[in-house]
Amino acid sequence: MPPMTQDPNTGVPFMKMHGLGNDFVVIDERDGVKRVSNSLVMAMADRHRGVGYDQLAVLGATDQADVHLTFYNSDGSTSGACGNATRCIARHLMGESGQSSLTLTTDHGTLYAQDAGDGLTSINMGPPQLDWRDIPLARDVDIDALPIDGAPLATGMGNPHCTFFVDNADAVDLDTRGAAIEHHPLYPQRTNVQFAHVVGENHLRMRVWERGVGVTLASGSSSCATAVAAQRKGLTGRTVRIDLDGGTIHIDWRDDGVWMTGPTAHVFTGVWHP
Repeated sequence: MPPMTQDPNTGVPFMKMHGLGNDFVVIDERDGVKRVSNSLVMAMADRHRGVGYDQLAVLGATDQADVHLTFYNSDGSTSGACGNATRCIARHLMGESGQSSLTLTTDHGTLYAQDAGDGLTSINMGPPQLDWRDIPLARDVDIDALPIDGAPLATGMGNPHCTFFVDNADAVDLDTRGAAIEHHPLYPQRTNVQFAHVVGENHLRMRVWERGVGVTLASGSSSCATAVAAQRKGLTGRTVRIDLDGGTIHIDWRDDGVWMTGPTAHVFTGVWHP
């Protein structure tokens, strides 16, 4: 995979990557050169006049881990976690360094990555936040049956989530319902929204509306939150297969955190000229 080593004075080098169709722009600032601005975030997000992405990730140097990650949504807001982007970046860094495991820090905390074999990458997204203050919610309510039509569950995975279990996730008007729930007053920082149904034993079908993005083909943190919610509701065990619009991901809620395993793809490397 070609390194991003071009002179920043001639443009901003970047990578385009995706995990199950959940796509990202990745910009490397480990050399200490500041390349990302609010105007660049917004310009590159435009799928018609820019590059287009669900999230933009910035690699930064840190003494605490192999790399520090900062995430922006396509509307310019920031996110404390982005599971699929973290998997993609971990796979890239493993190829760059020859390591089979990595430590990554984010604004949410420290994450651990491993080569899972067969081209798959695993990330420990850490333990879920299951206290209303940490998710966060606006007030103390039953997080396993929120006072919202459909009694969804609330989960924190470094960012807030609202998960509905329905008869048929494919029949949900995701554009309308996702947009409305994202801004529900129970969620002061807005929320990611998932609609899922049980396919079989430890097997879910899920669709997702991402906070600050909209409908996406996949979401790593949403997959983790949905698996955690399904286990709490008694619908599955702790090891779950989830079929998303972009493909299949595997979630394992262990004692040390929620592990997510799936494929990654490097699409191209380019240079952004404003």
